Amino acid sequence: MLLRKSTDEPIGIGLRARCEVGPPTAPAQAMDSSFDDPDYDYAASIAGRAVRSMAEQRIPPTPTNFAIWFQYYAGTHDDLRNAIDLLIDHNRPFDSRTNQDLFETYIAPQVSAVVVDTSERLHALMGAAKGFLATAIADNRSQMQVISQVADQGQAGVDPKALVAQLMNELARAATRTTRLEAGFAEKTRELDVIRDSLSKSEERARTDTLTGLANRRALDEFLRKAQTTADWGEPLSVLLLDIDHFKTFNDNFGHGVGDQVLRLMANVLREKVRPQDLPARYGGEELIAVLPDADLAACAETAERIRRALAECTITRRSTGEVLPNITVSIGVAQYRTGESTADLIERCDRALYLAKGGGRNRVVTENELDRAEAAG
Repeated sequence: MLLRKSTDEPIGIGLRARCEVGPPTAPAQAMDSSFDDPDYDYAASIAGRAVRSMAEQRIPPTPTNFAIWFQYYAGTHDDLRNAIDLLIDHNRPFDSRTNQDLFETYIAPQVSAVVVDTSERLHALMGAAKGFLATAIADNRSQMQVISQVADQGQAGVDPKALVAQLMNELARAATRTTRLEAGFAEKTRELDVIRDSLSKSEERARTDTLTGLANRRALDEFLRKAQTTADWGEPLSVLLLDIDHFKTFNDNFGHGVGDQVLRLMANVLREKVRPQDLPARYGGEELIAVLPDADLAACAETAERIRRALAECTITRRSTGEVLPNITVSIGVAQYRTGESTADLIERCDRALYLAKGGGRNRVVTENELDRAEAAG
């Protein structure tokens, strides 16, 4: 995979990162009404910021108003964010009419639009298919009746030339009907392909973390179960878990919006440094995880070190002021799957190795081997 050395990459509104990463990835899909089942800590953080802003703007904390501000701080609905920012910039009050307009314009259409549209389109397709089949059956009956009549006439001594002409005429009509039916079925097949693609994209959104664009916990759990099955047959499987050092202090000093953009930067670097067959995912809060099938502990630790070094070398700058923000570092724990254990036990060892890295000065990679030695010495 080609990398660009020390290239400026925009990582969000107002920030630019200078580090060794590849081309910027596509932003996360706009979230649906389920918000992809976010983890507790992250959802609680977003909810707290939403409630505080509602209080500052004197907005009644109703479920619909909360949905507006929750999605605003989730940072995945650009149109909603731009609309609210514009209202704030112009000191517009968030009165009941404004709040209702925001909900009806940006939130309500997401709740059921995909489900309703898909259901209606499938219903229409089924009706059309039923109509095509009914027409085909009727045409088949008509054709059989004509052929039967020709056979009877042949037995009655009717002129063969007239019978042949009648049969040719009926076959021509049958061919025309068949062509028309085939065209209709082809059109409906194309519509069905569109619906299938829409459902596939909806499924992908349901498996993607809306902030980082990485796999979410649902996708992670599914991937781990499959990888565990393969590993039980003797293939190595390793996991790395990383956490931003002093991230709470960073958020307190620069705001959660900047913190969210840093998480996106971390996600881009993680995605770049793992292999195509690996799964990078968001584990929770500022913790990211990568599952590496067919990789032993040493190979996973090497990958973790590349990730740590790439992030430590990044320079993040506010584009509006040129202010260089403090370097971001991560601590990483690495562990290898042991045949027959649960994935929870595997991740728990990663977590303990991660916190040993934190306790050892941060900005470092610790494997379960060092964990075992530290526990034996302690």
